[in-house]
Amino acid sequence: MSTVWPTDRFTNHTFSNRSCPLEEENLRLPLAVLYSLIFLFGLAGNLLALWVFFFLHSRRNSVRVFLINVALADLVLLACLPFRVLYHAQGNVWSLGPRMCKAVGNLFYMNMYVSITLMGLISLDRYLKIIGVRGSQRGCGPRWLRGSRWSLVTCVLLWSGSLVMVVPMIALAEGNEEPGKCFQYKQRKHARGKAYFNLFMVAVFWLVFAVLLVSYGRIARRLLQASRDKPDMPNALRYARTARKSFVVLLLFTICFVPYHTFRGFYVASQLRDVSCETQRLMDLTNELMLLFSALNSCLDPIMYFMLSGSVRKATIRALSQFLRLHHEPAVTNSSTTEFRRTSVSHTSNAPVLDTSRGSLGLITPSLRAKPNDRESSHSSPRISLYA
Repeated sequence: MSTVWPTDRFTNHTFSNRSCPLEEENLRLPLAVLYSLIFLFGLAGNLLALWVFFFLHSRRNSVRVFLINVALADLVLLACLPFRVLYHAQGNVWSLGPRMCKAVGNLFYMNMYVSITLMGLISLDRYLKIIGVRGSQRGCGPRWLRGSRWSLVTCVLLWSGSLVMVVPMIALAEGNEEPGKCFQYKQRKHARGKAYFNLFMVAVFWLVFAVLLVSYGRIARRLLQASRDKPDMPNALRYARTARKSFVVLLLFTICFVPYHTFRGFYVASQLRDVSCETQRLMDLTNELMLLFSALNSCLDPIMYFMLSGSVRKATIRALSQFLRLHHEPAVTNSSTTEFRRTSVSHTSNAPVLDTSRGSLGLITPSLRAKPNDRESSHSSPRISLYA
């Protein structure tokens, strides 16, 4: 079905932004305030997350590598927000030149899609290690998934590929730049390559979203099935609770990114057509509002680390309480880090880790993947401990 765009009040020529002012004057202050808040909270949360991952967390695995890179991508995205705040605070006037405008805009989108791709990789890693590794238990499975080397290589390739794609986007002129303007709706009838590239990134998002749905859906079903098979075991309730928490990741991912990418296809399609001034204004306004939800994800990532991961939560509270001299219990070891590491090792000595895309779903014993008769013969219950 072809999309029909409003054709009233325009001729065959494309409206210029000068004859069709796009920005809503009433939105300048709210946008500046909201982007400022996202920047401040996101900066504090992601710096705290990196501090925990580098200094308080000793477990080295693929999920930790991916989460560090998610935090780094969020920080680069957040570094672009002060330029948007400045733009709106100055009356939607850009004074830093067209090249800087393209650099800020493209780096924002690059790191948004790097973060999205990393979330898909984390869910795929968890799915393969929990659901699809039966062959590896017999020594003939994907051994490259067992350590963190594959995640390091994948992150290097992801960042390298992203830079290779974004540099031409910054360097090549489109011919539709307007002096003093940035972040506004643009026609791309003479820059179709960039429009098609944007549609390709939309397709990448929906692919990642499908991977998330399948991976976490099946992992959660496995946990719920385990809790139902042995409702009397001590950790049965924790399996069910952890399964429900896994859907928090999908919920927040959906809230932040699905509205924007649902609308994005119509937005890009309108850029390739002659559309009315009213349509251009509607597209620009809707894009700004949807983009706020996408930027909000950089604030929610650290909250999910804290909420879904018990070890992150405990290590952070312990370290902050000691820093603020609010920890009243006598110290057992010389540092909270040593105590945390000893506790982490004791909980993980005999169980593989099941991590979520923002933290961990828990420690699952091999009984989750064992045959029914094996589970019935087991006298010890599985232990779940949320991962940081």
